[in-house]
Amino acid sequence: MHSSNILWIIIRRMRTPFIVIIVTFAITILGLVIIPGVDNQGHPYHMSFLDAFYFVTFMASTIGFGEIPYEFTYAQRLWVLFSIYIAVIGWFYAIGALVALIQDQKLISELHLAKFSRKIKSLKEPFVIILGYNNTTKELIRHLNEDGKRIVVIDKSQEKIEELELENFMPEVYALKANVNSPDTLKLAGITKRNCKATVTLFDNDFKNTKIALLVRLLNPKMNVIVKSSTKEQSEHLKNLGIKSSVNPFTLVAERFYLALASPNLWNLEMLLFQHKQYVKSYEEFPKGKYIICGYGIMGTVLKDALDKAKMESVFIDLKSSNHKLKKKSAIFGDSQDYKLLLEAGIKNAAAIIAATSDDLINLTILLTAKKINPDIYTIARENTNDDITIFNSAKIDRAYVIEEVVSEHVHRQISQPLADRFLKELYKQTDEWGLELSKTIRTTTGYNPELFEIRVVKSQAFALTDYLKNGGSVNLGLIARDLSDRSKRAKLIFLMVKNRKKEITLLPDDNYEVKVSDRFLIAATKEAKDNFELLVNNLNEFHYAITGKELKNWALKIFEKKES
Repeated sequence: MHSSNILWIIIRRMRTPFIVIIVTFAITILGLVIIPGVDNQGHPYHMSFLDAFYFVTFMASTIGFGEIPYEFTYAQRLWVLFSIYIAVIGWFYAIGALVALIQDQKLISELHLAKFSRKIKSLKEPFVIILGYNNTTKELIRHLNEDGKRIVVIDKSQEKIEELELENFMPEVYALKANVNSPDTLKLAGITKRNCKATVTLFDNDFKNTKIALLVRLLNPKMNVIVKSSTKEQSEHLKNLGIKSSVNPFTLVAERFYLALASPNLWNLEMLLFQHKQYVKSYEEFPKGKYIICGYGIMGTVLKDALDKAKMESVFIDLKSSNHKLKKKSAIFGDSQDYKLLLEAGIKNAAAIIAATSDDLINLTILLTAKKINPDIYTIARENTNDDITIFNSAKIDRAYVIEEVVSEHVHRQISQPLADRFLKELYKQTDEWGLELSKTIRTTTGYNPELFEIRVVKSQAFALTDYLKNGGSVNLGLIARDLSDRSKRAKLIFLMVKNRKKEITLLPDDNYEVKVSDRFLIAATKEAKDNFELLVNNLNEFHYAITGKELKNWALKIFEKKES
């Protein structure tokens, strides 16, 4: 399709220049053939068509090899003078048209489309389509790219596509400037291909996200569509439409906030496993007492609900960022007017303050003003974009919920770490005591920054283990949790969860759990233990030594001897 479009554009743009060249060549050649000349002996002759074409070619291109095959008569020279002007003018007109064609935006667009289409057709690995390139998806693309995922990005802005290309991601991220609402665009991006595993739409507009999600569902009903929503009602609406993977950042923040209030040990466990950037080695807990919430928007409302659920005292400052700016009629924040608002809300006796407006500058100045009045107050901020993260860090805010980061982390887990995402949901169901014990075990075994990874018992991820099981062997977790350097010791890893082929979940499986083909494991480990475990389950000799204590006789063997009972 795109090849025919390119050919049609070339023919349409170059048709007139081609006609001009043909006509000028025909006239000048015909004149040279008709006008008689004189040979070396003074006999009359007529130039052949081949000689005439040869002469006009080097004449019109201004190369100029001289008069051939004999010196011209005055009649021929007069014709050549005429021919030079019309042929050279026609030639340069054609060159100008060719230069304009090369710069034609429509042709460039079609060439890009053809190149993009070839890349998608040749893409054999599983890939993800991300619609829109912004701060949220940029962070998501970075995480997925680090995992080795293949990604296709579509955005209507050429500037954003060029910005993405300058990132020089490896493996390459295929990007296209196009309308994300177009079925043709989605088909071109590979939405109907079997190896397209998910489509992600994280625009701030709920209507746009819903429209795209429904379009994707119509084009590929089996496709996993991950959609951003801003309200509980919108998430429920998407669920009713058959779209299971909706991402509401405010609900995610509220759940995390409630967990911190009601089950601090579970909250610390979550940070230990998933929130390395914000994790503090010492035990952290939200203060008890009165909370002041500034901003009665979506986030302020869900945090108020979380505080009520946790039976914590709270009070609202009904502050909407746009209205606040209009009332002040000034770019100055943190002035006497803001002092008065905070004092009336009881800031001096409050335990914590939450700035939850949609304006990062207002949130920051509210918290800084609050700390001036009450230096001991715990500060919690809604940070709408990663662009302001340096400023918030410098202000030493106690806890910042970065909306873009919350969304990108959640979607990344859904795509790259589905087992980790499921474990997090199961974690929210456990008791606080369970969280305390597991946190202690993880810190003791792996330290404060464990590597969290997933592995499935299939040949592509655990070759040696899978081969052994398929040939009649049996093995439990205790055997494959050996330290490679000393098989009498246990490696520094913990099996957090296993999901079998029947999709049954087992939390914290013990060493007696019998491993089966297709089992999926979520594991926390040190970096060294992770590398060693992956080597053990894939390398025939290392695996054989770990479970038998003996070297494999022939490393080339792919079939193990059955274990003696």
